[in-house]
Amino acid sequence: MKKFGLFVALVLTLSLILAACGPAPTPEPIVEEPVVEEPATEEPAAEEPAAEPFRVAVVMPSAINDLAFSQSMYDALLRVQGEMGGEAGFEIVYSENMFVVDDAAAALRDYASQGFDLVIAHGSQYGSSLQEIAPDFPETSFAWGTTVDTFGQPNIFAYEAASQEGGYVNGVLAATLSTSKTIGVIGPIETGDAKLYVDGFTAGVLATDPAITVSVTYTGSFSDTALASEAATTHIAAGADVLTGTAQMVVGAIGKAEESSVLWFGTQSNQTSLAPTIVVASQVYHWEVVLTEMIDLIKAGTLGGQSFVINLENGGEVVEYNADYALPAEAMTLADDTVAGIIDGSITITLP
Repeated sequence: MKKFGLFVALVLTLSLILAACGPAPTPEPIVEEPVVEEPATEEPAAEEPAAEPFRVAVVMPSAINDLAFSQSMYDALLRVQGEMGGEAGFEIVYSENMFVVDDAAAALRDYASQGFDLVIAHGSQYGSSLQEIAPDFPETSFAWGTTVDTFGQPNIFAYEAASQEGGYVNGVLAATLSTSKTIGVIGPIETGDAKLYVDGFTAGVLATDPAITVSVTYTGSFSDTALASEAATTHIAAGADVLTGTAQMVVGAIGKAEESSVLWFGTQSNQTSLAPTIVVASQVYHWEVVLTEMIDLIKAGTLGGQSFVINLENGGEVVEYNADYALPAEAMTLADDTVAGIIDGSITITLP
């Protein structure tokens, strides 16, 4: 019995030893949760600041709808605005009816102090004022006309109209249509594009028919419509069956011409709407031809010191016919041939 107990104890001991020497239990695998990466969030792109518009201020001696000098510039600025993306790209402000030079000078100085990119003094009467103002604002570009004089200032542009060209074409047509052989011309002051137009018109008449009498009256005013009316009345009483004139005061003369069924030739703007039955043709200024050049120069850092001229060749002057006036085909052909001759140099305009 004792031996049996000893045997059992030995078996138990060996079992424990074998268990201790057996393989270790296999650990449970650790399952790692996959890491889910959050998608990268892109920062919104910074918005480009809106481009500043090119800012232009213009001072004019008459109304923007005068169908003459001031409207020619205002219409040109509107065309430039359309080409530059509207008001967002091209800002226009203006002072009209500034026939008092001191008031115009105050407006020019005020616009310059506001930092406009281009300040236009649209009138030869503003020249002496601009000559004093421009040096006070060396970072501002100025322009004035009609003239080619920049006063030697690096921030003044000058612009002129070769109005004798369209004037010559109008004169050729006037001589062709006149039956009384008497033609009247009404000018404001003998300066700038006004004098060029009057001289060119007279040259065109006499080149076509030297027997015609051309009577010229200068009223001494750009804006006095009553004086223009008086001059027209005098010409008509003297037998004129064709009239022309320049500057904003011609509204009065056109009225008198319409009353007497006397033909009219316009310049600067299309004047057909004033008297559709008697206006034959108008020389129309397209100042945008030179304005775009100035703007490009200013953007490139040149603020002035150059002069520009609009003419038939560069499209700055266009002869527009009144579609409601029955202009004979041969007369229109003659006018078109005259335009072509001026452009190609085969016609030379001799001015006094």
